[in-house]
Amino acid sequence: MNFEISGGNPQARIELVNQREENGVFYADVVMQLQEKAVPQKFKITWKLPACDCYSVWSPSLRDSRHLGPNWSKRRTEARLAAWMPLQSVISLGGKNRLTIALSDAATPTAIATGICEEDGCIDCTVEFFTLPTTPAEEYRAVLRLDMRDIPYYDSIYDVVNWWEKDYYAPAPVPEAAKMPMDSLWYSFHQLLDGEQILEECRLSKAAGMETVIIDDGWQTEDNSRGYAYCGDWKVASSKIPDMKAFVDQLHAIGMKVMLWYSVPFVGLHSSAYEQFRDMLLDGSGNGRDFWALDPRYPQVRQYLVKTYKEAVAAWGLDGLKLDFIDSFILRGKSIEEDPRRDYASLEDGVDALMREVTEVLYQQNPEVLLEFRQTYVGPNIRRYGNMLRVADCPGDALRNRGDVVNLRLTSGKTAVHSDMLMWHYDDSVESAAAQLISVLYSVPQISMRLNRLREDHRRMLSYYLSFWRQNREVLLEGKLTASNPEAGYSQVCASLGDKAVITAYTQPVIAGAYADFAVVNGTASQSLYFKNCTGRNYRIVDCMGQEQASGVFGPEAIGELIVPRAGIVFVK
Repeated sequence: MNFEISGGNPQARIELVNQREENGVFYADVVMQLQEKAVPQKFKITWKLPACDCYSVWSPSLRDSRHLGPNWSKRRTEARLAAWMPLQSVISLGGKNRLTIALSDAATPTAIATGICEEDGCIDCTVEFFTLPTTPAEEYRAVLRLDMRDIPYYDSIYDVVNWWEKDYYAPAPVPEAAKMPMDSLWYSFHQLLDGEQILEECRLSKAAGMETVIIDDGWQTEDNSRGYAYCGDWKVASSKIPDMKAFVDQLHAIGMKVMLWYSVPFVGLHSSAYEQFRDMLLDGSGNGRDFWALDPRYPQVRQYLVKTYKEAVAAWGLDGLKLDFIDSFILRGKSIEEDPRRDYASLEDGVDALMREVTEVLYQQNPEVLLEFRQTYVGPNIRRYGNMLRVADCPGDALRNRGDVVNLRLTSGKTAVHSDMLMWHYDDSVESAAAQLISVLYSVPQISMRLNRLREDHRRMLSYYLSFWRQNREVLLEGKLTASNPEAGYSQVCASLGDKAVITAYTQPVIAGAYADFAVVNGTASQSLYFKNCTGRNYRIVDCMGQEQASGVFGPEAIGELIVPRAGIVFVK
């Protein structure tokens, strides 16, 4: 490959050195050297690859743009410490890897972009470095990794994740509680929290198989306007929860662990924290909003946040924190100017220091503490600190939840991947409601419904699916995940561990009987599923509430059709 390097600081020396191949994968060291310390300016590396059997593009951030674009409108993956990761793949029609681009440095703001060059039919590839201002430096080094092996696309992604874990970013351990279903109160309560209603809800959710409750936005303010003008002081709204410690004790008595929501960067105009830190804000010059983001490059800011979380966990007996909006630490306005009061010049370094200081304190308090982060901050850096990664808000959107669950599973190793909170209309059909659970089987489900308002069939369906999930948890969470047709929202997904598997047909109804013991979930709109290589094997069919519908033995046909209710499950032995 012929690489071209352009941009960068005047008189900067930028080169690709130590180019080598290891086990069929190409590596090169990217080295930038400056004559004196300065803020690195953006530079890029470009090259071309023949677009042979190239069909789509995959990246965790390219959720709705999987098609190959032209090189004048490239599919672009932007990454920084608190947003996404430097990883992008070009995939064949058959789901094989054609090119997977990755960088060792997942903290520095970078971008990877690919597109078809109409003049020659090649994939035009670009990797950009320092897309946002960072710390002054005299030297920068990173490793560029290019995988062009003819292997399933997901295997090329798994290899990148393993590379990051082994050589650069060791992930935080994952407590067992992070891998159990949770009741999250955001969609079900929003800010209208009521302690007695939450206790009633948790008694029902515990009985249904949930182990933790996440108390979301609203506990810290009497204002229910859905904004952040009152964030920053983190004092309990006494009209909602009069005594947080006693309330947490009551939830523990039910058998529920308790997590509390914090919007990490935000300070509102009506908080005392705003007055304390008004000259330590990102874009602190003001912009007409009623809330701003703290600047973690100031040690006083980090000390304040660390102290806030430490004292809350200790005083109230919390089991974990939902740390939200970390991707809102963005450099803008006057914040770009230097300030000698800061101990970090780079915002990315400041965010990293904050996460490190927060998690060190919390893990010292409780090695099993639960820490949730959500898209977009789900990359290898963040995995060093959080042990739960959640799909970004997609209320009632089973398709988005499904796609992002798979995206997170492919890139998160053993870190617990959580669905976005599940909700549906109380008058919906039980099969349609079940589609919400079916979309997230390969993650830890978070439920956000008022269980005391559920119809009896909905309640039975929820109980059955959570029971099915728990019985197959090891396979679903620890097994190898394979997912077909990412360009089509993943038509069929399988998790396998040894001879056991759980397969979900979303739009692909043909099932290959490749495992000794497997279950097939009907996530299609049809009642027909087709089975290959299953002659002589026993099957049992249940509906979405676990009621048996049929059983039998597969006949000698090469492909056998079974009538399976929508949202039903086929068990094959």
